[in-house]
Amino acid sequence: MMKIELIENSKGGEFVIHESGNRMAEMGYTNAGEDKIIIDHTFVDTAFRGENIGRELVKAGVEFAREKNVKIIPLCPFAMAEFERNPEYADVLVKS
Repeated sequence: MMKIELIENSKGGEFVIHESGNRMAEMGYTNAGEDKIIIDHTFVDTAFRGENIGRELVKAGVEFAREKNVKIIPLCPFAMAEFERNPEYADVLVKS
């Protein structure tokens, strides 16, 4: 398992994975008020696709939301698909 680093700022943040000093994957989010975040993009370098890295990033986002007691709006198509595949994430999903 690779280490996922959380980089936060006043508008949101990113979950990032580095290898050999290079950014190989990221999932960004934007704060949407005090109780929601929007996952707006997920990126995995082509050399690392197919290794479930994107899934690990979404999982880290779900764990973050549970710890912070916030809900997630998955606007990123990949994140949205992960929420559809994983009904156990329903507790942090904003219902539309």
